[in-house]
Amino acid sequence: MPARTSLTLRQQRLGTELRKLRERAGLTSTQAAALLGGPQSRISNIEAGRYAVSADRVRTMTHNYACSDEPYAEALASMTGTRARGWWDEYQELLAPGLLDLAELEHQATALRVAVVIHIPGLLQTTAHARAVMAESVPPLRPYEIEHRVSYRIKRQAVLYEGIPTHYTAIVHEAALRMGYGGPLVAREQLGTLLEESERDNVTILVIPFGEASFPASGQSITYASGPVPQLDTVVLDTDHGCEFLDAEAQLGRYRSVLDRMEARALSATKSRELIHHIAQGT
Repeated sequence: MPARTSLTLRQQRLGTELRKLRERAGLTSTQAAALLGGPQSRISNIEAGRYAVSADRVRTMTHNYACSDEPYAEALASMTGTRARGWWDEYQELLAPGLLDLAELEHQATALRVAVVIHIPGLLQTTAHARAVMAESVPPLRPYEIEHRVSYRIKRQAVLYEGIPTHYTAIVHEAALRMGYGGPLVAREQLGTLLEESERDNVTILVIPFGEASFPASGQSITYASGPVPQLDTVVLDTDHGCEFLDAEAQLGRYRSVLDRMEARALSATKSRELIHHIAQGT
């Protein structure tokens, strides 16, 4: 089977999880290959995500690695095969691979939890607000690049209302509500959209108001995407150099704690809506 020339986040994650299971079982790649009936290079290539692997083979490998967590093993088996094409594939020649991985991750997540300080969460932005934010990119984006990114961002929002809507919790600092990207009219529309979205059964918006004495984050935007099982959760950090994906157990635990502490300092959903409404009236 020919090696893949480019890897998706899902393919890399499957290989990483299989490697973790092998190491926990105390097996070398040579020993694992012997159990599977093949050369050591096959295990190395599977763990690197370079070779495709069938669901049955993944089940065999998890059995060989004494994995007794059936839901976890089945979740890994479901990550095999050829990835179904998604709307994000039309952007392959237009956007960085990390952005395509982000869209696919959001599409597959069972729940999303986001924390932002300066920006409105991407899945809640209006077209005009998104365009105004993109216009401030460094280095500057060309007009057509801005439009590609805006359309991509708006299409990502479908996870909130199509099919079985994904449960979405957004922890937003009051600073983001007052930034005023695009001017008063755009800002007012954006705040109105936040109020509308907060009425969805699957959307919760919590605002951390000015005046909180402590703040358990660096100001970096955080997305916590829940997988089909906790072991397959993923944290996404929005950095100046693109999306950074984290999946180590310690990292996941750390960011769960950060989000828990941020949520504890936020207003209730009702009081958050009241504050958003108050700010909207003043724009």
